[in-house]
Amino acid sequence: MKQPNIARAGVVLAGAALAALAGPGAQANAVTIEFPQVPTLAYGGLCGTTIRTWADVSPAWPGRAIINMRALPVVGIGDGDYPLAPLCEVRTMVDWRNTTTGAVGRYEDTIVTGLYGSIQYALFQDTGPGHIEVTVSTDAASIPAHGWFDVPAPAAPPA
Repeated sequence: MKQPNIARAGVVLAGAALAALAGPGAQANAVTIEFPQVPTLAYGGLCGTTIRTWADVSPAWPGRAIINMRALPVVGIGDGDYPLAPLCEVRTMVDWRNTTTGAVGRYEDTIVTGLYGSIQYALFQDTGPGHIEVTVSTDAASIPAHGWFDVPAPAAPPA
């Protein structure tokens, strides 16, 4: 359904108003922690790629982190109509463990990559506050990576 121009303008203005209310400092303390890259084979031909993973944490989302995954450009030969421009995929898992609370979890997705790499895959994880250790692996032959990050606790209420 096509929106009239006035409706689109209203949506844009409402978004600008919300951004102004959030203020410039809402994401100012966000921190990005990148983990070692994971070289891996991929499915869809004779393909290989490297998986980048990282976490974003911020006091704005206490007890939570965003886990991100993205594949670098694929190398190899595909089995499709364009074998020199392969489109390959690999199931990627980020297993995390909160060493402070004992909580565990997994973020996994099938990453599809081509000549220009993949899109970014990202999802909030309810890790709880504390020290988080991660292991990144795939369901194909790969060299898993290990990393860690810290998730902030909720701020104490003002006295």
